[in-house]
Amino acid sequence: MSRRGRVVGSLAGALGLAAGTAAVGILRQQRQISRRAGDSVPFGSLRSAPLTVVAEDGVTLHVEVDEVDAPAPGSAVDRLFRRTSAAPAVTVVFVHGYCLNLDCWHFQRAAYRGLVRAVYYDQRSHGRSGNSDRAHSTIEQLGRDLHTVLEHVVPEGPVVLVGHSMGGMSIVALAEQFPELIGDRVVGVGLISTTAGGLDPGRLLVPLLPARLSGPLASRAVRTLHLGHKAIDVLRRAGSAVASVATDRFAFGEEVPRGYVEFVDEMLAATPFETVADFFPNFASLDKFHAVEVLGAVPVSVICGTADRLTSIGHSRKLQSRIPGARLLECEGAGHMVVMERHELVNAELDQLITAAAERAVAR
Repeated sequence: MSRRGRVVGSLAGALGLAAGTAAVGILRQQRQISRRAGDSVPFGSLRSAPLTVVAEDGVTLHVEVDEVDAPAPGSAVDRLFRRTSAAPAVTVVFVHGYCLNLDCWHFQRAAYRGLVRAVYYDQRSHGRSGNSDRAHSTIEQLGRDLHTVLEHVVPEGPVVLVGHSMGGMSIVALAEQFPELIGDRVVGVGLISTTAGGLDPGRLLVPLLPARLSGPLASRAVRTLHLGHKAIDVLRRAGSAVASVATDRFAFGEEVPRGYVEFVDEMLAATPFETVADFFPNFASLDKFHAVEVLGAVPVSVICGTADRLTSIGHSRKLQSRIPGARLLECEGAGHMVVMERHELVNAELDQLITAAAERAVAR
């Protein structure tokens, strides 16, 4: 592999079956969905009919489902579908990170749209979902929300879960609370730029606070700032130029198109500081590495950029070491938003993961 991506480990031998002939990747190539396709579509414009799922505490979750298109009879895609028709339909559920929303999966959605049944949703207090009270703004609750989404939108059939940053933590929380799902309903897991504990939460604040409020004292100030969250939102908007510089520095490892930075900055700025403050205490206390071993029952891909300043590569290496058979993709020089910055590599790894998961579902 080129210097930009290095893969270590294995997916419990499953990827050996799929290597070089990953069905999803071949379908993407046949459909000519590529990096250029994602770049040609405006950020935030990929949509499907909205669904509303109600969480256990009454918070509404905004959900969108991209269904599989029927291939044209006799086409190359149709022939490949026929060759792989023994595989049960796998649904891929994408779970976004802290202060982002489902649109952050833009390049993955462009790649898999119409080829794989895919579920995207806004986590509570993010995007178009309803606001949570502070008591339910926890990683454990996010795991239960994910369970609720599965019950309502994917009530049957094999599922691959893919989480970025806090979305990966949500998946770990699901595995901790509902371990019986792993290997039964859940047949594959992708953990991107995330961790199960040991995080320095102060790192997460830099792109989210006005410049004069960031720094060594930022994390201690959050509880106080929560009381004046509306004023903080005004300051963040007023300091948009400075915020954009911080976003560029902390979201990406190398130079990316300006539109990428602006898109991420828009998602961050759209997240009320009240939400930032409500979820923030969870990161310091997060300690769930004991819960990740159960994921070894299914194919797992761990993905991270080596220049990630928020959830550093060491966290991903630790995850891979704690999950039997997990595979680690290190994207050289990429930052926290590796799903955008190195989307070609990320999507290629997800091709392998989804295909390996489908192979496992067939073998059951």
